[in-house]
Amino acid sequence: MEQKTSFIVQFLIRAIVGMAFIFFINQFLVSRGISMQVGLNLVTFATTGIFGTPGVALLYGIAFYTGT
Repeated sequence: MEQKTSFIVQFLIRAIVGMAFIFFINQFLVSRGISMQVGLNLVTFATTGIFGTPGVALLYGIAFYTGT
């Protein structure tokens, strides 16, 4: 039970920090006139929760590769 709770807490912390990173990176890119952004949604929440900071980099890599 303790391991399950620990996993859930770590997942939520990674997801919340990852979403904050995405928000601030999006704001930075907009201020520089760059239109490449990653959306804040359930998929990005799950990706950053599972992978953490590398998940944020993965999402921006996908956005760069697809040209969005």
